[in-house]
Amino acid sequence: MHRGLLAVVLLSCSLACMAHGIGGADARFVAGSTGAQVVPFLYLGAKHMVTGYDHLLFILGVVFFLYDLRHVALYVTMFSIGHSLTLLTGVLSNIHVNPYLVDAVIGLSVAYKAFDNLGGFKTVFGVQPDTRIAVLGFGLVHGFGLATKLQELRLSKDGLVANMVSFNVGVELGQAVRRLGGGATQAAPRRRSSLDRN
Repeated sequence: MHRGLLAVVLLSCSLACMAHGIGGADARFVAGSTGAQVVPFLYLGAKHMVTGYDHLLFILGVVFFLYDLRHVALYVTMFSIGHSLTLLTGVLSNIHVNPYLVDAVIGLSVAYKAFDNLGGFKTVFGVQPDTRIAVLGFGLVHGFGLATKLQELRLSKDGLVANMVSFNVGVELGQAVRRLGGGATQAAPRRRSSLDRN
């Protein structure tokens, strides 16, 4: 059982490390864009969130054992605040962080949450870190991860603020859509098991 779990965690980390890019036609479009392109950047932000394995794995780990929608909303909001702050600040203020280091920490965030969900901190260290602070902190790192990828595309200053705000709003919309779909899928077995108990 432990070997299987370790394999899942390692696979998750490797997927997370590979998932944080914008490539192909999307990268060419972003690199060649001048002026405000609100709708395309909204779409690209949403697409990144829906297909970004790093975000999906981390958020899934965060909300996996949550039953109360208020708690789900709280943790997703904490991640979104952190992600938005560093994505926008990193790109708009040209704050560059080593992308390899950021990607390594993003992979670590998935492993961290898996270890936390298994009760590892309490069992091994006798303490339970504040999950809200961890989610906010890892949200900051995930945002920098995306900011470093966007910076590599040498974005035009013309329309940059509008495009980055649109991209960020798209990321949050994509996260909401993905969370709604995931929440419905996650809630179905829970509803069934509660019916079985009654």
